[in-house]
Amino acid sequence: MNAKPPPRCAACRVKRCDDGTDCFGAAGRHRALYRDEEIARLHRAASAIEARHYCKEPRIREIILFARELGCRKLGLAFCIGMAPEAEIVAEILGREFDVVSVCCKTCGIEKREFGFEQIDPDREREVMCNPAGQADLLNEAGTELNVLCGLCVGHDAIFSKLSRAPVTTLIAKDRVLAHNPVGAIYCRYLRRTMLPE
Repeated sequence: MNAKPPPRCAACRVKRCDDGTDCFGAAGRHRALYRDEEIARLHRAASAIEARHYCKEPRIREIILFARELGCRKLGLAFCIGMAPEAEIVAEILGREFDVVSVCCKTCGIEKREFGFEQIDPDREREVMCNPAGQADLLNEAGTELNVLCGLCVGHDAIFSKLSRAPVTTLIAKDRVLAHNPVGAIYCRYLRRTMLPE
């Protein structure tokens, strides 16, 4: 039995899917996914925001509109301690319309050494770990209806998303080197060639 090759859409130059072509013969199976009540509700709201505000609003405003479209009252804000000033502003903006529950990544002050995790500074006696599982737990406990990520580390965002009961959307993707603009590494040919040497 021949296994189907996995998708490699990034390498496709024609993108016939945009014209309605079902390249993988999976459209029927995928349609069934959107019959799930919660997925359909989220996608209906996301499509409404895209249709009404395409290229008109910055992402933070799109998140507000998305939350409004979903009928949310309580939002969670999971943020990195390194982005505390930004999180304060985001919480203030979102707080004009929603009850915002915010949780810092260092919540509960658990040390890395307790789990044998690598430290940034091995000589440091105490280095508190980021606690994305705890952030998700506290927001789950608070009953948030939509959680917003504000600069969680790579991998920590994955843990948070895996454990969050509420849907998760990202406002800020952390990139310490590129002022939180990760796509800059792709746009800048000097950086790009360090990853794709000729």
